Amino acid sequence: MRDIQKSFGDVVALNGVDFTVGHNEVVGLIGDNGAGKSTLIKILSGVYQPYGGKIFVRGEEIRKLSVRKVRELKIEVVYQERALGEQQSIWRNIFMGREITQLGFLQIEEERAQAEKIMKEIGFRSVGLTPDSTVKTLSGGEKQGVAIGRALHFDVDLIILDEPTIALSISEVAKVLEYVAEIKRKGKSAIFITHNIYHVYPVADRFVILDRGRTVAEFKKKDISMDDLVGKLSIIASTGKLS
Repeated sequence: MRDIQKSFGDVVALNGVDFTVGHNEVVGLIGDNGAGKSTLIKILSGVYQPYGGKIFVRGEEIRKLSVRKVRELKIEVVYQERALGEQQSIWRNIFMGREITQLGFLQIEEERAQAEKIMKEIGFRSVGLTPDSTVKTLSGGEKQGVAIGRALHFDVDLIILDEPTIALSISEVAKVLEYVAEIKRKGKSAIFITHNIYHVYPVADRFVILDRGRTVAEFKKKDISMDDLVGKLSIIASTGKLS
C-alpha cells in the first residue's frame, strides 16, 4: 500500500500511509484508537475505497479492491466479532458458504472429518470439544482459533487479525498467540492489529506504528526490545512523533 489517503467528510483518517507485508511475515500494526488502523485494514479488505494511493498484491497493482476480489487474492480478515454463527457447530462454521458438495449434495461427514483435522492442526486441547460442539460453548480464544483455522484451511496467503486478543484473559491470549504462531509455521503471512504491544511483540517480525492517520515509525523485532518499543510508543502517544 503506497500513499494511501482516506477522509470522511472533513476528518482525515489516513494521510499518505505506506504499508507492506512480506511473504511469511507477521506484522504488528500498532496505534491508539483513532490512529487509522481499522480504516487502513478496511481499505485492504475491500470495504472502503481510498481517495488516493496505490495497492499492490504480489507485485501487481490492484486498481479497485472489493470484498470478493480480496478473497480471490487469498486474503482473509478475522474481525473482532469473528463473524461466527454462535448457535451453529464448529464444522458448520468452518464450511459456511464454502460447503463440500458432490453432485449437488452436502458432504456432511467429510466436513466433520475435515473440521476435526483442522482443530488438531490449530491446537485445540479442551476435553470434550468435537466438531459438533456449538460455537457458543467455546472460550474467546477458541472462537479465534475456529476463525483462524478456517482461513488456513482455505489456503489464504494473508490473514488479517483485527484486535484478536481484546477482552481475553491471560490464558486465552496465550492460546491466540499460539494460533498466530501456527500461521507463521504454515508459511503464511499475517497482520496483527492491536494497541497492546505486550500481546503482539512475542509473535511479530516487524512493527508499524500509526498515529493520527500517518505512519510514524517502523521497526524490525530483531532491532528493538519490548521495553524500548514501549518507550517509543509513549513518546509517540504524547507528541505524535519520535523526536
